[in-house]
Amino acid sequence: MSTQTDGVDTTPRIGQPPENRREFFVKLLWIGMWLAFLGSPVADLLAGNHTPVATVLGWLGLVAFAGCYVGLVLRQTGRPLGRTVAHGSLVALPVFAVVLSLTMGDQWLVLFVYVSVACGAVLPLRWTRLAILGSTAGLVVIGLLVDTSPEYWLLVPTLLGGFSMIGVRELVRTTRELREARAQVAQLAANEERLRLARDLHDLLGHSLSLITLKSELAGRMLPDHPGKAADQVADIEKVSRQALVDVREAVTGYRRPRLAAELAGAQVALTAAGITAQVPAEAPELSEVREAALAWTLREAVTNVVRHSGARHCTVAVARRETLDGPVVELTVEDDGTGPSGAPPGNGLTGLAERLAVVGGALETGPAHRRGFRLVARVPASSVGSAA
Repeated sequence: MSTQTDGVDTTPRIGQPPENRREFFVKLLWIGMWLAFLGSPVADLLAGNHTPVATVLGWLGLVAFAGCYVGLVLRQTGRPLGRTVAHGSLVALPVFAVVLSLTMGDQWLVLFVYVSVACGAVLPLRWTRLAILGSTAGLVVIGLLVDTSPEYWLLVPTLLGGFSMIGVRELVRTTRELREARAQVAQLAANEERLRLARDLHDLLGHSLSLITLKSELAGRMLPDHPGKAADQVADIEKVSRQALVDVREAVTGYRRPRLAAELAGAQVALTAAGITAQVPAEAPELSEVREAALAWTLREAVTNVVRHSGARHCTVAVARRETLDGPVVELTVEDDGTGPSGAPPGNGLTGLAERLAVVGGALETGPAHRRGFRLVARVPASSVGSAA
């Protein structure tokens, strides 16, 4: 369900590929911000210190260098380049850095910082440290060739940039593994729940079905000579089968009915896992089972909407008992600071929640939050259920 636009968090998610074009360009913008260190070569070209031909070639070389660098680093976002293109770009970067520094001057030595960062991002770990040290050595050698008294302040960003990228790369790998492990845990939990339900159904039905089988055989043997006793056995079979049906319905209903306390704990985990700062109460007021289930379903759907569609950074969940003119109610509020409502009619999810709450005498309100974002309020009577059950 969703009544909000497909909001996209403006913060790049580490280790997670972009889900749409807008998120891809957001990641590209974050990477492009680090191209600000190319200000020295740009200033050198704009100063007119070179011939027109050298200036044009310098611009072309700088654009090609920046394109190779962005492509290599962007492959960490889930849109990888082909292996041949990646290897070709990785070879081209130091070639551009050496040629441009030798022909254009010491203002272009900053290119070696990007070479070091690209090596830390792409090369296998066993070669990364050597490549970073090699980039630093290349900076020193080329610096001595283009300037007899170079200022080696670029040594620190070259070393730190490369080795920092190794740390970022390991963080990306760990984040991906953690996300995969979380999915596997969820799958294992679902499988365990299926096994538990199967075991409970086996325990519920095993005795009943065995008894039905025995009584059916007994009724068959009694039917020719003792039809009255056979009829009694058939009546017992009907009673056992009806009771088995009741037991199965109660078991399945118990599995399907959510509990508000459990959903509050689940909401805290889901919001935190999505990188959303969450304020969720640990306890909830006591309610009848059907009204508690209605609020629990509402909370689950609302939190799912926040996580998947809002692009929010903060979400507040509140559950409180209030006094109204119609009597005491329990009020559930879910408020986020995301993109807010889209102005489109309510979706099937919200309509279904409103109908579910109406069955138990409750109501649903949705709309924009006080400052920005989306606010959902669900109310159910706190008194006895009565006929609503």
